[in-house]
Amino acid sequence: MVLESIALSQLPETVRWEVLVVDNNSNDDTPVVVNEFSARFPERFQYIFEVRQGKSYALNRGIRESHGDVLVFVDDDVTVEPTWLCNLTSSLERGEWAGTGGRTRLAEQFTPPKWLALTGPCSLGGVLAAQFDLGDEPCVLKYPPFGANMAYRKEMFAKYGVFRTDLGPSADRTVPRPNEDTEFGRRLMAGGQQIRYEPDAVVYHPVPKDRIRKKYFLDWWYDYGRASIREVGRRPDILGIQRRYWSILKIAAVVLPLWSLRWFFAFDPGERFFHKCFVWVALGQIVEINRLWGPVKEDLMPIQPEN
Repeated sequence: MVLESIALSQLPETVRWEVLVVDNNSNDDTPVVVNEFSARFPERFQYIFEVRQGKSYALNRGIRESHGDVLVFVDDDVTVEPTWLCNLTSSLERGEWAGTGGRTRLAEQFTPPKWLALTGPCSLGGVLAAQFDLGDEPCVLKYPPFGANMAYRKEMFAKYGVFRTDLGPSADRTVPRPNEDTEFGRRLMAGGQQIRYEPDAVVYHPVPKDRIRKKYFLDWWYDYGRASIREVGRRPDILGIQRRYWSILKIAAVVLPLWSLRWFFAFDPGERFFHKCFVWVALGQIVEINRLWGPVKEDLMPIQPEN
């Protein structure tokens, strides 16, 4: 259990830290479980209820309620090593780095089906279980970490805004599931901020059995395509012609045929399915482009980060 493992965190006595558990309007026993656990650590764990369903609403509520200078984010189904919290946050104390991302490994031995690659250039481990492993040496990240294991200085949220509520897991199916976490990291990187990879900040993510289906991955990548367009939003016309026509032409004439050919002619099952996923990305992009340029509706327009 994530709370049990975090409670065992080893930090210097001079470091003050708290854990905020945000209940995103659940209908199970979450309040009872968390409050019973918090009673064992009354000065360490705090229960918070966020009525608006959606992961970004929960994350942003945690940001508003927090008191620390460094904010750490972790999924509710992982377990962490005792040194995880210290290793993930120690480099942020000096202000040199905007954030950090740790290493996320599978929590169990798992033999994937032949169509599911978990290593190499066609790996889908990030979708399956938030796998994030760049080796044993710290480095500057070239792409942002996943929300299962990341930390940022709180001042970054004041400067760059919080997580976008038009991205991320939500009860509203018009909202694409991915990118609420990585979009924020890309926002910081675009602003010139650096994020550090911390290989010794390790968490273990279980393998959700209900995800080991091709449909799950295809649906996820379709939503990823939608999210990638939503991140950018509407852009200016070109030569007086709406940008969507140029974008759709490029995807339909170049991107979609390229990934389709790679899908059809790949012999390795893992590589073949990986390329098929990106065909679904292109389809999702086309759909979202049309949504953005369709009738102006609040739920289809790019939403700015809430303050």
